[in-house]
Amino acid sequence: MADPTTKKLPPTAYEMKEGETYVPLTQGESLAEFTLKAVVTGAILGVVFGAANTYLGLKAGLTISTSIPVAVLTVVAFRLLSAFGFKHTILEANTSQTIGSASSSVASGVLFTVPALFIWGMPVEWQQITLLAMSGGLIGVLAMIPLRRYLIKQEHGKLPYPEGLACAEVLVASQGSRQQASPVFWGIGIGMLFKLLTDGFKLVQSKFELALLGKAKLAISVSPALIGVGYILGLRIATVMVAGGALSALVIIPLIDYWGASQSAPVYPETVKLISEMSASEIWNRYIRYIGAGAVATGGMITLIKSIPTMIESFKLGFEQMKKRAGGGSEENVERTDHDLSFKLVLVMIGTILLGLTLIPGVLGAIDSVLARALASVLIAVFAFFFVTVSSRIVGLVGVTSNPTSGMTIATLLGVSMVFLAMGWTDTMGKATALMVGTVVCIAASIAGDTSQDLKTGFLLGATPRWQQVGELIGVITSAGFVCLVVMMLNNNVEGGLGGEELPAPQAVLMKLVIDGVLDQNLPWALIGIGVVLALVVAAFRVPVLAFAVGVYLPLYTMAAVFVGGLLRHLLTRNQEEKESERRREQGVLFGSGLVGGGGLTGVLLASWVGLTGGKKITGIPLDLPAPVAQAIALLAVLAIAGLLAVFAKRRLED
Repeated sequence: MADPTTKKLPPTAYEMKEGETYVPLTQGESLAEFTLKAVVTGAILGVVFGAANTYLGLKAGLTISTSIPVAVLTVVAFRLLSAFGFKHTILEANTSQTIGSASSSVASGVLFTVPALFIWGMPVEWQQITLLAMSGGLIGVLAMIPLRRYLIKQEHGKLPYPEGLACAEVLVASQGSRQQASPVFWGIGIGMLFKLLTDGFKLVQSKFELALLGKAKLAISVSPALIGVGYILGLRIATVMVAGGALSALVIIPLIDYWGASQSAPVYPETVKLISEMSASEIWNRYIRYIGAGAVATGGMITLIKSIPTMIESFKLGFEQMKKRAGGGSEENVERTDHDLSFKLVLVMIGTILLGLTLIPGVLGAIDSVLARALASVLIAVFAFFFVTVSSRIVGLVGVTSNPTSGMTIATLLGVSMVFLAMGWTDTMGKATALMVGTVVCIAASIAGDTSQDLKTGFLLGATPRWQQVGELIGVITSAGFVCLVVMMLNNNVEGGLGGEELPAPQAVLMKLVIDGVLDQNLPWALIGIGVVLALVVAAFRVPVLAFAVGVYLPLYTMAAVFVGGLLRHLLTRNQEEKESERRREQGVLFGSGLVGGGGLTGVLLASWVGLTGGKKITGIPLDLPAPVAQAIALLAVLAIAGLLAVFAKRRLED
């Protein structure tokens, strides 16, 4: 059992009554915090989970928050080091977690935008996209710093910052629990094993399919990562997402097939095949993708519109706080737990980044005009400041997972594309530059949300904000290049590249459609309109519209695996006492995070193998199984993954 002397977060960490003041957990203690051990551990874990999240995001269009897994694995790494005489503190663990968790936000921003360059067929340099990722990440961290005292400190008790609070709980609990990380490691191992069996040695079919009437098909992916994601998301969101996928696969595709049977010519955007000659996957690729794009864009905008009151309030408060900080005096007498990086340094660093984007050719596309790059930098400054403020506050209410980053990115791309259209920059270079502006803003908004959660964790534990902010900057710098390297490697070594069947990169394809539609003025508006109407109808019934729209946009087999994970969590936690239900949720989330990490890392390793061996794939035992047998094995594999997740979620792990 956990050590009974282990400290616990006080009740004021969760809610504050009038007149109460929160006292950080380590108040009055002098503890090591920003050490080489913490920095190196966090950077390594950030690279590992950044690679896994990169693969997951390209495959499923979503990423997971890595704060808790990174925190748990940090504690494990430190305990291993303690065997060699290296002691650690909870604040060192927090520093490592802060640095490591930055990678997931960098990965999210890169995956939402950068793959569109590959899909367009443009030449992409690693140095270019790495500088973009670093610029966005650094701007996001720096622009959030002036907001910390208001959002994190003054609004404590009003803005819960759920992931930040949960991470603080894990770090406190991990000081006494020696088997906290067991589910993560088992999940990583099992995730890697199944990924090798399906996509490596090809011994197990990667998905189960059941043909129905016409071109309708039931399908589910043999993917531990997706089932783990479903467990993390929970039943409600997983059900909404699979409902969107089922609508596409079981209703819209058969309807298009039925209608297309009477068409004697190809229907735009298809220009070669008749609809009657197309497979279900081809119909999805040529028609459903545009319907889904309209639905996702509308869902993102609806989410953004609902957030307008919060956005306006956050923007005003953030601007007021920045003015107060600008007019402030020396911080020599400020308490350690309230000491930020100086406002002057923040402004200088942001100004230097924007100046670099303006003066260095090639970073913001291949445009030669300094004036054009200056305009792009101004647009970055305006949109990034606005959406960093919005993101930092919204995640305090709904968490990082529900942060409408895609909606913010779509709004940015629409605004930038319309400016470029007015300037006449509608060629390939104009499109690339518009996308790169969106990339910087997307990463800035994403990392601002993560920074806010991490600063909340530090506030509860008694960390020094300045060192956490430096840690976030280090996390951005160390993970950005690796995330971009993984993106390039996957594009070169996975069959079909980015945008293909294996890695559809759905969010990036959506951003590409937005830019193409505005600058080329040639979107299939009828299909987009169907998606818009569909999203509005769903919103009218108060269904989470963005989750449903993402389900419409992605293949059913992807969403079905997510649903299995969500259903499993529901079955395991229902009718349980609150404490037991929470324990099962926590154990399952840790195991599910391991599944995501194992599957994603193996996907990256398989792509590395292809690159290192000159395009040769791993070949296993040659099996020529009848189709029904192969399908049965795939279905059994799904059940096996779900069963293993259930075992770890239900099992009590005692010291």
